[in-house]
Amino acid sequence: MAETPPRERLERLIAELVAIETENPPGNEGPCARFVADWFEERGIDASLVFEPDEDRPQAVATVGDGDPTVVLNGHLDVVPADEPGEWAHDPYDPTVEDGRMYGRGTVDMKAGIAIAMLTAERLRDELESGSLDGSVVVHAAMGEETGDPGTKSLLDAGYDGDYGVVLEPTGMRTATSAKGLGWYEVTVGGEASHASRPDQGSNAVRNAEPVLDAIAEYDAELRERVDDLVGPAYATVTAFEAGVGSNRGILPGAAHITLDRRVLPDESIEAVDREVADLLAAVEREHGVEVTWERDTTYESAAVPVDSPLAETFRAHSAEIAGVAPDPYGIRAATDVRNFVNDAGMEAVTWGPGSLARAHTRDEFVELDAVETGLEVLEAATRDLLNG
Repeated sequence: MAETPPRERLERLIAELVAIETENPPGNEGPCARFVADWFEERGIDASLVFEPDEDRPQAVATVGDGDPTVVLNGHLDVVPADEPGEWAHDPYDPTVEDGRMYGRGTVDMKAGIAIAMLTAERLRDELESGSLDGSVVVHAAMGEETGDPGTKSLLDAGYDGDYGVVLEPTGMRTATSAKGLGWYEVTVGGEASHASRPDQGSNAVRNAEPVLDAIAEYDAELRERVDDLVGPAYATVTAFEAGVGSNRGILPGAAHITLDRRVLPDESIEAVDREVADLLAAVEREHGVEVTWERDTTYESAAVPVDSPLAETFRAHSAEIAGVAPDPYGIRAATDVRNFVNDAGMEAVTWGPGSLARAHTRDEFVELDAVETGLEVLEAATRDLLNG
């Protein structure tokens, strides 16, 4: 039987991963984790399911070779929900290839990244097992990245760590040595419910929320003046507002709920951001006489490694040589699991991968297959270089 061409194998693997719906919320990573583990086992590569931090949402991990140096290739299995799939031009879970693009939820964020990690480990197996190449490669297929769950952290804590980490988010094959952080703040504005026919009898939480929204807008304008050379400005953005939902429409809502998305720069601490949010909302309470409470329920810390670290230099060099990507210093403006490598495991790590971040979380998400094929070549060359020391 003729061997399947490499490009066809790559396309098939991405399509198989995308076809397994892994939306988070609610967190349906389990079937895809089992697919990844089975794929490795079928090829004689050691793989395991990890049932921490959530036994109902297993993760997959595979190891090729033994000893140091160890390169960890990290990807997350979960995808954001395909809202209103009927409005997609292509079924989000029936991957379709048109004009060199594969369409489907998770194609670019980030099952293409997981696919090239899997194929890189397979390609290097013989050299690693024969000893002609030193060290080992670990592949993470993690849960929960999209909602800040500690999937990657739990894998690192379990000993699936190493000398170098590569988080395979789409960066256009630019090598990101820093990443923004993120804090999600849930803000509640109080009111007093009453019948809408007697609005003066109560206190409308929607109206009470107006000065809060205004204060956040002013805060955002100030934050945009704080700019990091690699990841750009800080932001404060309202991403959700809810009041009166599920109640009778003739009742003034007694509370309004606001989600504040605060993007955090590498030189900012989350504790300092907490203080800013607390001071901002306390000022609204004093000046407008409204009750405001808040909590930060999700955190992605910012993270950075030296721009000239050996890992970054290696990936920039191979991306320039093979993919023609300018070797300029770069930082990713989104939050990624690179923070777990750098801040929790103390590892040298970068965010790097094929595809455009602009296509992530969008309707009719797609990835350019030529870019993924080139990315596989870059990843294999860079990983081999790191293992050669």
